[in-house]
Amino acid sequence: MESNHAACILLLAFLVIFSTYYLQRGESGIDATQTASLFLNASQTPARKIPQRMFGISFEEIYNSGAGGLWAELVSNRGFEAGGPNTPSNISPWTIIGNETSIFVSTDRSSCFDRNKVALQMEVLCHIHGDNVCPAGGVGVYNPGYWGMNIERGKRYRVTFYVRSLQPIEMSVSFIGSKLQTLATSDIKDEGVTDWKKKEIVLEAKGSDSNSRLQLTTSKRSTIWLDQVSAMPLDTHKGHGFRQDLFDMLAALKPGFIRFPGGSFVEGDRLMNAFRWRETIGTWEERPGHFNDVWQYWTDDGLGYFEFLQLAEDLGASPVWVFNIGISRNDQVDTSLIFPFVQDTLDAIEFARGDVTSTLGSVRAAMGHPEPFHLQYVAAGNQDCWQKNYRWNYMKFYNAIKGAYPDIKIITNCDGSGGPLDHPADLYDYHVYTNANSMFSMAHNFDHTSRSGPKAFVSEYDATGEAGVGNLLAALGEAGFLIGLEKNSDVVEMASNAPLFANANSYDKRQRFCYAIVFDTSKVYGTPSYWMQQFFKDSNGATLLDSTLQSPSSSLTASAISWMNPERNSSYIRIKVVNFGGNKVNLQLSIEGLDNKSIEAAGSTLATLTSSNVKDENSFNNPKKITPVVKALKNASNKMNVILPPYSLISIDLLRKSNVIQIAGSNGAYASL
Repeated sequence: MESNHAACILLLAFLVIFSTYYLQRGESGIDATQTASLFLNASQTPARKIPQRMFGISFEEIYNSGAGGLWAELVSNRGFEAGGPNTPSNISPWTIIGNETSIFVSTDRSSCFDRNKVALQMEVLCHIHGDNVCPAGGVGVYNPGYWGMNIERGKRYRVTFYVRSLQPIEMSVSFIGSKLQTLATSDIKDEGVTDWKKKEIVLEAKGSDSNSRLQLTTSKRSTIWLDQVSAMPLDTHKGHGFRQDLFDMLAALKPGFIRFPGGSFVEGDRLMNAFRWRETIGTWEERPGHFNDVWQYWTDDGLGYFEFLQLAEDLGASPVWVFNIGISRNDQVDTSLIFPFVQDTLDAIEFARGDVTSTLGSVRAAMGHPEPFHLQYVAAGNQDCWQKNYRWNYMKFYNAIKGAYPDIKIITNCDGSGGPLDHPADLYDYHVYTNANSMFSMAHNFDHTSRSGPKAFVSEYDATGEAGVGNLLAALGEAGFLIGLEKNSDVVEMASNAPLFANANSYDKRQRFCYAIVFDTSKVYGTPSYWMQQFFKDSNGATLLDSTLQSPSSSLTASAISWMNPERNSSYIRIKVVNFGGNKVNLQLSIEGLDNKSIEAAGSTLATLTSSNVKDENSFNNPKKITPVVKALKNASNKMNVILPPYSLISIDLLRKSNVIQIAGSNGAYASL
């Protein structure tokens, strides 16, 4: 009995010690609280400026990010070229209205456009009267767009197409909803269309349906040819063709740069399918389009080189053009034969930067942009450094570009973070795809990189491996990494996540990327990663402050900046902290060089990005489940405590009183994300 009693006492003591240990670790379901200290110096000299273009965006034509996404064209395969140049051709997703007894549809090479010869021929076999009467509504073809066309009541849409016929035409052009209801329609009659003629009409929608289609029908017996059928909403951003809600999501990030058009899209699986800038300029009808063989879909290249440059200008971001270096993922050009590719790249720069008197500058001016674009960065290929011809080809491009445009910064694919490069470059490209835990642990990745030589361009980072399109854990892993980049901004000049967009109808669920923005035909939302990036949007051009974090846990990382809000003419100190652990943290903040009299409490805020479950995601049904919660810091001071929830990102914005513009009746400027 005594031995059993002693054993029970020992067991009880063990359980107490065991449970106390796990309580302290926060693994019992009750969060323990740890204490950490963060010390800042707000008056350091000389100040270290973060690069003006530090945080930006990287766009790739992947998973219909552009065609069917940012580029607002509603018609898919508008020129009937997606099946290739040979006839008969696969014209998908165009679909026939009618059957074999009423209409025969085929393709031929009779188009009036030299660079895309395929046209659609409709032989209408039925008619209004007689034995073979056309069905109600007529026969013809329809296009469902990219998983449906979003047609909204009251909005106007410009429909353009080219037509010719052996007989006078009588056609109806209509938007039809998913329940076959007519949302908008217009009739076209023309006696003289034996030669190709352009038709352009504006349809105003009388109803709404996000799964609509465009159809062209007739009940008149005839033979009709169609080509280059386009439908564009009139409310694109500045009329430049960008879908407004998606553009707004990009603009809200205040990107310092935009890298385009990829990515692997630049290379192609084969060079024959690589992005060629020259094929994407000029009028949209003349663009041949090409097969995006890396991501396996056709693009009409309405979103081309000119539009990317225009997008950068509209965003107030620096364009970073990635050009093909004569290398695809499966074939490459020998260095002895590379000169035509080099000249093509020089021509592209002239198109962007040449004045209106230059050969290609005049082409840009004819497209409506007489002033040069501010192209200052070009990247030589994408993930090609390991290819046998890369360095030799690179030097041909480098010498030619520097000889003609010495101010342009050239980015190599070869990683310079571990040691000196064996070739000249202004920046080196750095990609990282790893899981959230590894991403967070890379916060110190550039701490020991040499402070001399080319700087890093982290053009693609992504916390991979999580289910869905991006959860809180992925966002926090990326936030920790970005804080490390911010603190090493003397050797890192630019950073952007990839992929940027996920079309909900197109993205590959097996890839398990962490995207920033998810959309379908009518809706859009930001993932936790998108909202995490909002915490860094004011870091471009800000002053990095010295900070020292003392914590018993390695799951904490922090940085601090001083930044100016030009809209409010107000100066702030922003402190960002990531808690990548399961414990609450009591953060004791102390700021040197700043006393309480220098802080405007009424304008200071605390923003928190967190959720009850690290696997939580946003969705169309709950698009703001995980978004920053901003509240006023009424007791803001140079010495204060802040509680960090488990698995969270916080941002403390302290408004500096000396720079506040006093407005009658106002409680001071209010910062928000």
